[in-house]
Amino acid sequence: MAEAEKKEEKKAIKERKPTALKRIQQSDKRNLNNREMRSKVKTAIKDLSSAIEKKEDKDQVAKKLNMVFSLSDKAVKMNVFKKNKADRVKSRSAMKMTKASIK
Repeated sequence: MAEAEKKEEKKAIKERKPTALKRIQQSDKRNLNNREMRSKVKTAIKDLSSAIEKKEDKDQVAKKLNMVFSLSDKAVKMNVFKKNKADRVKSRSAMKMTKASIK
């Protein structure tokens, strides 16, 4: 039953026009890039938080904060984040650092 449905689905995809197929490919590629960028930003934020909790060296924490700033700005440039979201992420990250009085 499932195999028959898959064959029908593949047949329906083959009947699409080339421009529609190209748009699907472009959409999938953009989706992958956007997910990758969001993941990088989240990972950088987690690294910064863990560094603050572990009370790492001031220079290392500053580098990680700089990385969060850089990645969030790149995400805005790539239209993954809106400017306000990036500003909010940067503000919260900076506040975490100042609350921990590492600065």
